[in-house]
Amino acid sequence: MLHSLFVRALAEPQLLAIYALVTFVLTAFALRARFRFLPVDQGRKNAVNGELSRGKTRGVGIVMMFCFALCIALFLPFRVESMLYALILIAVMFSGYLDDASKIPWSDYKKGLIDFVLSVGVAIVFVLNNPSSILIGTHEVSMHPVVYAILATVLVWVSINAANCTDGVDSLSSSVGIVSIASMLLIYRPSYETEYLGFGVLFIAVLCAYLLFNAGPSSQLMGDAGSRPLGVMLALLAMKSRHPLCFLLLCAVFLLDGITGLIKVFLLRFLKIGILKNIRTPLHDEVRKNRGWSDAQVVIRFSIFQILCSIVWFITSL
Repeated sequence: MLHSLFVRALAEPQLLAIYALVTFVLTAFALRARFRFLPVDQGRKNAVNGELSRGKTRGVGIVMMFCFALCIALFLPFRVESMLYALILIAVMFSGYLDDASKIPWSDYKKGLIDFVLSVGVAIVFVLNNPSSILIGTHEVSMHPVVYAILATVLVWVSINAANCTDGVDSLSSSVGIVSIASMLLIYRPSYETEYLGFGVLFIAVLCAYLLFNAGPSSQLMGDAGSRPLGVMLALLAMKSRHPLCFLLLCAVFLLDGITGLIKVFLLRFLKIGILKNIRTPLHDEVRKNRGWSDAQVVIRFSIFQILCSIVWFITSL
């Protein structure tokens, strides 16, 4: 691996910066190629401004994730656990890409089941390689591995779907994702092993390269092939920090924007309980349709809100 070629010559922060730069450049050039096998967006009838996406290249998450996987294979230390996570990320990407490329969109049940199976995979790998305990402040709470695996499965599944639901405005999920990942890395840097710090930094580099083409007016959409792996990455970094409750604030925008819609649909479909009847979900559609926010305002204001939530978590975790 190239990691061994540089590690003696440069300090670790410099090394990671070089890897991030290479990852950014590689991803930017790959996205610029505009592969012909990628599907074209057909527009979304029920989404605010959904028809504006018609004709744009969709599913570029497959390009982003292959660049990410190539760079972590080249630059980061090889350990079985981290490579298993990388394989699961690729599997999540493929499931999202197949949905993106399908002429008939997959049903919610099909996607939910696939997400559940892959979430179980992440949870099992984690429990087999890490202690079944979490930190709440400085207090350690231990639990049975099966209980931890169940909770981890729920966290990963929720994160996947929250990130997917938030991906409805140009550059929103990627911008907020950068803030969330960077917040975890900055607050809990000593908690991360080298490869997971690298995972986070290189994923940020990939998202930055994507923003070159997704900032409005966008020409490319990462689709489920990119948003679902983003969800896995957020959940994985939260668990690896040993403070998984940090997800509540460090990923607050994803939870509020994405999960509110899932809860609304679940309660109505299965329990016949109607809530938030006068509020459109995801919330980014509510503020665009009923509050008059532009796409740029949504991205900036949601990102600022996430920064403020991250600051609050940092202050309360001291």
